[in-house]
Amino acid sequence: MAIADKNLPAKKSSNMRRIPKGKLYVSATFNNTLASITDEKGNVLCWSSTGASGFSGSRKSTPYAATVTVENAVNKAKAYGMKEMDLFIKGPGPGRDVALRVLRAQHITIGMIADIDNYLCHDIQVQKTN
Repeated sequence: MAIADKNLPAKKSSNMRRIPKGKLYVSATFNNTLASITDEKGNVLCWSSTGASGFSGSRKSTPYAATVTVENAVNKAKAYGMKEMDLFIKGPGPGRDVALRVLRAQHITIGMIADIDNYLCHDIQVQKTN
């Protein structure tokens, strides 16, 4: 019996944390798109950018590059067992709409969508002090 136990493959212990819910932060500028995924406490689990996805120059500012970037980040998060995400979008770039499409295509449940832009209203102006 001891000989038969030696022939069995050793079991790998999974040290990967299981995180069912997280947050996706998408920063979409005119020149780049950054996507970072955190757990509920705000600890970054994985991230991706258009440069890390292999795009350079003017191709970084395309919607296709933003799609690949968000897909890469979501696929990394799926390794943690993530099935539900809250979405936080910042910036005016082409990656804003893409993030929603990618989450829907990857069958991720969207808990909340928030726009975290810090644009001032037109009637509020900051006074310059000399």
